[in-house]
Amino acid sequence: MTNTENETPVEDGTPLDAETAEAAATDAPAGEAEPQDEAAKLAEQIASLQQELLYARAETQNVTRRKDKEIADAHAYAATKFARDILSVADNLGRALSAIGDEQREDEKFKPFVAGLEATERELMSVFERHGITRIAAIGLPLDPNQHQAMLEIPSDKEPGTIVQEMQAGYMMKDRLLRPAMVGVAKKAD
Repeated sequence: MTNTENETPVEDGTPLDAETAEAAATDAPAGEAEPQDEAAKLAEQIASLQQELLYARAETQNVTRRKDKEIADAHAYAATKFARDILSVADNLGRALSAIGDEQREDEKFKPFVAGLEATERELMSVFERHGITRIAAIGLPLDPNQHQAMLEIPSDKEPGTIVQEMQAGYMMKDRLLRPAMVGVAKKAD
């Protein structure tokens, strides 16, 4: 075959025009570079997908931990509302016992009644203890705003900020506050 100006012979002998030959010449090196570019892109995609997988696993673990904590809290503090409501029963029982005078305690007619009230109070405190409900200490301690609610200031020779009177007992359920103790706090005497 003869070569013309615009035609370039190919291995199989068919002529190519100049543009096709030039494109074929530039495609050959690009063809060799394409697999490398494609491999780099695939490697980037793999790395990106691996990173996304790690984030998804971490998020799944966080959700699982959060769910487990919520379930544990629900079990531990399920009776919180009931416990708050029953505190008023404990308060009323305590008031009833403190209202009984010494002479009534000694009277044979009232002894069984008083003994029954005291036994009921002991049983209630035992139930509280079994369920992690504890009374907050107050008298003689410094005011702790996380556990005590100051209702009034009382002139006293004690250190200012010291609790000198408890108007209503406070209670904790495990590590949570059920009700703050309502207290009177010492202030400097005039």
